[in-house]
Amino acid sequence: MNAIIDCPSPNHDERTLPVTMLVLHYTGMQDAASAIARLTDADAKVSSHYLVAEDGQVMRLVPEDRRAWHAGKALWRGISDVNSASIGIEIVNPGHELGYRPFPGSQMDALVPLVADIVARYGIEPANVVGHSDVAPARKQDPGELFDWETLARLGLALPRPRRNLADPHWTPGGFLLALERFGYDVTDGPAAVTAFQRRFRPETIDGIADGECRAILLRLLLDREPAA
Repeated sequence: MNAIIDCPSPNHDERTLPVTMLVLHYTGMQDAASAIARLTDADAKVSSHYLVAEDGQVMRLVPEDRRAWHAGKALWRGISDVNSASIGIEIVNPGHELGYRPFPGSQMDALVPLVADIVARYGIEPANVVGHSDVAPARKQDPGELFDWETLARLGLALPRPRRNLADPHWTPGGFLLALERFGYDVTDGPAAVTAFQRRFRPETIDGIADGECRAILLRLLLDREPAA
C-alpha cells in the first residue's frame, strides 16, 4: 500500500459503537483539492477517515478510532448511527452532477489494499462493505453504477452480484421491499431503495422497478447470507 498522507480534519467525535462497516463514497466535487478543502472545513461539518485521489494518493483525514461525519442520516441492517459503526472512504470523482465518469485504474489500485487492510483488521464481513447510496438511498447515489464493485467482490472484500442459480420468487412489490429490508436497506422510500439496490447489484438498468431479475438477485443474496441449517 502506498504511503498515506495525513491531512487532518477537525470534524469528528467519539464513537459509540464498534466498527462493523465500511462505507464508500464519491466526493461529488470538481477535483481532489475542492473535496479536501470541504472535508477539512470546520464549518462544513463533514469528513471521512480516508480520501483516495484519482492518481492513487491516499489521505487520512480522521483517525479510525474517531467517528467521522460521512454518512449523515443513514441506516444499514438495523444500525442507525452508521457513522459510529463505520470507516468512511471518499473516492475522488465529480459525481452525477458534475460529469460522472469511471474510476481510473490507479485509483482502484490504491483503494483495494486500503479496503483489504481495514476489512481484515476489523473483521468486516463483505455484506457490510457498502456504498453511501445503500445506507442512505433516499438521499444519495454514490459511489454509483460505474464503481467497480466486481473487483472488490473477486477479492472477497464485498458481496458479488449473484449470477448463478437465479430463480424469480415472484414477490409482490411489497414483498420485495420486505425482503430488501431484511437484507439491510431502509425501505421508507420504496422506489429509492429499489434504485439503490439496482445501482449496486444490477447497474445496467436503474429504474426503481423491482422486476424478475431484481427479485431473483435479491433472493439469491438472502439465501447465500442465510444458509439452511
